Amino acid sequence: MKLTEDRPYAKPEAAAKRLMQICRETEPVQDGRLHIEKINYPFLFRDKGTTAEYRAGLDLLLERKCIEIHESGTYIRILDGNDSLLD
Repeated sequence: MKLTEDRPYAKPEAAAKRLMQICRETEPVQDGRLHIEKINYPFLFRDKGTTAEYRAGLDLLLERKCIEIHESGTYIRILDGNDSLLD
């Protein structure tokens, strides 16, 4: 008997890949910046990811230099040429 369901974003690589897909679907505001809430809302509420999965994916993207976060924490920017790190 299985008491828990499989989590599609339990691995940080899967969460990072989904976050990058959401980033690519989102319209940039200016200078290629994306509002962080336009990334976290779809992941947490539409895709039903957890906050731990979200943070693990975001940390992996930062570690691999796929994105950068503004010092205020309200914007992120995709760094060009780093998509191959998630394939």
